Amino acid sequence: MEKYIVNENEENIRLDKLLADKNNKISRGTYQRLIENGNVFVNDKIEKSSYKVQKGDYITVKNEEVKEVALEPQNIPLDVIYEDDDIIAINKPKGMCVHPGNGNKDNTLANAIMAKCKGSLSGIGGKIRPGIVHRLDKETSGIIIVAKNDYSHIKLSEMLKQRNVKKTYIALVRGVIPENEATIDMPIGRSTKDRTKMAVTKSGKNAITHFKVLERFSNFTLLEVKIETGRTHQIRVHLAEIGYPIIGDEVYSNGKNVFNVKGQMLHAKRLEFNHPVTGKHMILEAKLPEYFEKIIKKLEGENSKDE
Repeated sequence: MEKYIVNENEENIRLDKLLADKNNKISRGTYQRLIENGNVFVNDKIEKSSYKVQKGDYITVKNEEVKEVALEPQNIPLDVIYEDDDIIAINKPKGMCVHPGNGNKDNTLANAIMAKCKGSLSGIGGKIRPGIVHRLDKETSGIIIVAKNDYSHIKLSEMLKQRNVKKTYIALVRGVIPENEATIDMPIGRSTKDRTKMAVTKSGKNAITHFKVLERFSNFTLLEVKIETGRTHQIRVHLAEIGYPIIGDEVYSNGKNVFNVKGQMLHAKRLEFNHPVTGKHMILEAKLPEYFEKIIKKLEGENSKDE
């Protein structure tokens, strides 16, 4: 519990900035989250981060307690890309949920991580999300980082929020894209027609996706995709919106799935960031799934025949 009384030299400073100035061990972003979660009180009332403090204001901060991790460990093989005392990076296979949810009570990445790390994980995410800092859709393969302690979890969360983690994906889409590279800047929000889906909507949140063509085939395009924002289903929604849905996407593509793959051909290839504890610049990569590589080689072979 933190307690402060505002003096006259601190008047008219934003609440989140004042708290970050008072305690340099906790970032402004973390204080904003604490304020949003109702853990900060000004004169026993909840105020917004933008509240301008006044002389004599009595501020109390209820720091979030680390929640006890309670999840059934399962010995599921994992493709570990990198591991140290603070983080572990996994190449998640397509078809695996990141954590338990509706209809998926076990066999998730969280269950596997619990067994791999023997319970030594951040508990900030709660009982069913130990160490989980960010997510990938069930049918999206690729790299995901898990925090092994609370400090790493908080730092990684701040880095993601501040867009200091560069994410690169590989996608195979239907159709031949004429541009070599482009940026999609369209807001994304919950669909008004189907609440289980996301959609491009004026009332949505800012979403920016950059793509570059890697290879063109007769009816398909292989893309490298980078995202500035991390909206739910962002890449899938954006590419479908411009008329080039991801192959195998059962939600945002109504086209034929000529390769009979289950789930979208979208792979989180690379993460670039500074280590949350050491500060070392990290570039971690996850190899493409075997089925993905086979389809690309098949398409490249067809291209060669046409030349």
